[in-house]
Amino acid sequence: MENGKYKYEIHCHTDETSRCGKTPADELVALYRSKGYDGVVITDHYSQMTFRECEIFNSRRMAEKFLRGYRKAKAAAGDDFTVLLGMELRGWNSPIDYLVYGISEDFIENCGNLLFKYARRFSKIAKANDLLVIAPHPFRMFPFLPDIESIDGCEIYNSKESDENNAKAREWAEKHGLAVRTSGTDFHRPTHEKFSGILTDEKIETNEDLKRILRSGNFETMIP
Repeated sequence: MENGKYKYEIHCHTDETSRCGKTPADELVALYRSKGYDGVVITDHYSQMTFRECEIFNSRRMAEKFLRGYRKAKAAAGDDFTVLLGMELRGWNSPIDYLVYGISEDFIENCGNLLFKYARRFSKIAKANDLLVIAPHPFRMFPFLPDIESIDGCEIYNSKESDENNAKAREWAEKHGLAVRTSGTDFHRPTHEKFSGILTDEKIETNEDLKRILRSGNFETMIP
């Protein structure tokens, strides 16, 4: 906890799943626990940053690979540390990412291949499954911006982004009236210097808790 509030990371990647991740899931859990966090949402890449071209024709193997980091983190967490499953989705050969919250192992195992379900098409799937879709670091690949009609909110602070890009993200969220405004570390490696996330008054233990708190705005963004 921090200042009497629960502390959660909602944007991080593991070595087991994301090719850009450089921290094994069990070490990630231990690191965040040591920094006083109460839990993490594992948002490994569901994109070409995880799947190679030769893997995209076998949905079962894709699911197994995608869930590898989350499952290892979950096993390492025990009963006193929350680990939830999310994703950072990017369509095949697209430059735009979308953070997705509220997914389950069952969803991943039965959703088929999501790589060719681009923003508008995936938005229908998200609504049908009561998922929350957030635009992370929206100005990282400027001028390519997320589809406003397909998102519920925006990551207004990302620890890997410049102050300028984070300021642009906040202005963009305000301009478009995006109600859900989050912050996250975008953690990849143990040498990461700035840690972020959200602070809450109540404990997050389930996807339903996470979605309800994010939608209600009953949280604080951590900005180092």
